[in-house]
Amino acid sequence: MIHLGIVEALGFVERYGYLLLFVWILAEQAALPVPSAPLLVVAGSLIRAGRLNPFAAIACCVAAALIADSVWFELGRHRGKRVLKFLCRVSLEPDSCVRQTENAFIRYGLKTLLVAKFIPGFNAVAAPLAGDSGIGVASFLLMDALGVLAWISSFMGLGFLFSNQLEMVLGHVQRMGSGFLILVVFLFAAWICWKYIQRRQFLRTLKGARITPEELRERMVAGEDLYIVDLRRPDENEYAVPGAIRMSFEELRSDAVTIPKDREVILFCSCPNETSSARLAILLRSKGITRVRPLRGGSKAWGKMMERAAEPAT
Repeated sequence: MIHLGIVEALGFVERYGYLLLFVWILAEQAALPVPSAPLLVVAGSLIRAGRLNPFAAIACCVAAALIADSVWFELGRHRGKRVLKFLCRVSLEPDSCVRQTENAFIRYGLKTLLVAKFIPGFNAVAAPLAGDSGIGVASFLLMDALGVLAWISSFMGLGFLFSNQLEMVLGHVQRMGSGFLILVVFLFAAWICWKYIQRRQFLRTLKGARITPEELRERMVAGEDLYIVDLRRPDENEYAVPGAIRMSFEELRSDAVTIPKDREVILFCSCPNETSSARLAILLRSKGITRVRPLRGGSKAWGKMMERAAEPAT
C-alpha cells in the first residue's frame, strides 16, 4: 500500500499550500466533514520554517471562511428555519445545537460569532442563525471575520510554536506507514457508529416519552392540572398553547426555577423532531421530576391540530 512520507506530505502542503488552505476551509465551512484543524497546524509549522507566507496563508483561510459563511448567512436571511432544520437533520447531533446557539445569540448577541468556530455544533448553524435573526450584513461580516481570524490564528499558532514536536509526530506516522491510515479510518468509523447508536437510543426514548397534541388538548379540556412549559424564543409567538409558561433552557437546567413534582410537566419547542424538549425531559427526570413529557411535533403540530379542530364539519 502506498503512503506519503513526512517529506512528501509537507512538500505537498507547501507546493499547493495557499490553494489547499482555501479549498479545504471552504469545504469545511460548507458543512462537509473535512476537519481543517490538522491542516492549519501543519501550515503553522511551515510558516515557522519560512516555507509559507503567514499573511497570504491567513488571508486565504479568512477569505474562504467568509465566502462560505456569507452564503449561509444569506440562506438564513431568506430561508431561515428551513436551513436550520436541514443542518440539524444532516448532523449526527440532534437539533439541540440550534437551540443552544439561539440561546447564545439571545444572551450575547454578535459576540457569539467570536467563539462559534471553536465550538462543535455552533460552527454549522451560527451563520444561518445570524441571518435569520435580522443582523445587518456589515456587522455580521465584521464579527465573523474577527472570529475566523481568532480561530485560524489559534491553530496556526499551535503549529508555529510546536513545529519541532509536530515533525517528531509525523516521523512516527511515517514509520507506522499504512497502519496509521487504517487506524485513523477505524477510529473515525467507530466514532460515527457510536454517535449513530446514541442517536437511535435517544430517539427510542423520545418515542416512548412524547404526548400527542390531541391527547394534550383532551386532557386540558377535561380540566387536568398540567404544567406546560414553552421553550421557544421570546419572538416566537405563533401556535401558543393556552396557559403555557415561557421559560428558557437555562432556567430549566438551573435550580433557580422550581418545577412542580405533583403535576405532569409538558415541554414544547419549535425545533424539528422536538428533540430539544426531549433532552430537557430526560434531564428533568434525572433530577427527580419523573412526570415530564415533550409535546410530539412541537408548537407546529399543536397549531395544525387546532386549525383542523376549528374547521367546520362537512
